Amino acid sequence: MRMSLAQRVLLTWLFTLLFLIMLVLKLDEKAPWNWFLIFIPVWIFDTILLVMLIVKMAGRCKSGFDPRNGSQNMKKKVWYLIAMLLKLAFCLALCAKLQRFTTMKLAYVFIPLWVLLMGGMVELGYNIFYVRRD
Repeated sequence: MRMSLAQRVLLTWLFTLLFLIMLVLKLDEKAPWNWFLIFIPVWIFDTILLVMLIVKMAGRCKSGFDPRNGSQNMKKKVWYLIAMLLKLAFCLALCAKLQRFTTMKLAYVFIPLWVLLMGGMVELGYNIFYVRRD
């Protein structure tokens, strides 16, 4: 089952809109919800992306797959997996801090996000300035 680009965009906008509505209700103190409940649309969307990514990575285990054809593609998928896990760690730490489950400093909460942004900058620089020499 494959989703078209329009379906993926619609799904992304739907989850983003739902998250933002719940966030505004929480910040306006109209809803006394837990912060972990507010982030449920984000986690559902991330779970969908993780499952799709893991299924694509598991497709490399099929018999008859030539590993020499997709080594760069696999490195990119591993980076995507690491990025998703860093985003998940940031969201969990942020919710724990906002819900006052932990007395962790805010600087420590943002470490996964900073690592994610630095990795994104490195990947962007690599993709822009990398020149393949054949």
